[in-house]
Amino acid sequence: MEPITVTVADAKKALGLGATKIYELIGEGRLQTVKIGRRTLVKTASIRALVEQAA
Repeated sequence: MEPITVTVADAKKALGLGATKIYELIGEGRLQTVKIGRRTLVKTASIRALVEQAA
């Protein structure tokens, strides 16, 4: 079963990007996140959508 969200660190690995670019994409609204406590989690559906848009 695929996770619904991943950590920012896992999103970095999945996309091959640095933290600055990940947070830039979050700020632009191109990656959707969920805050749980102090953790920021990235929705995997938004990662997939970002990759599909770039293709």
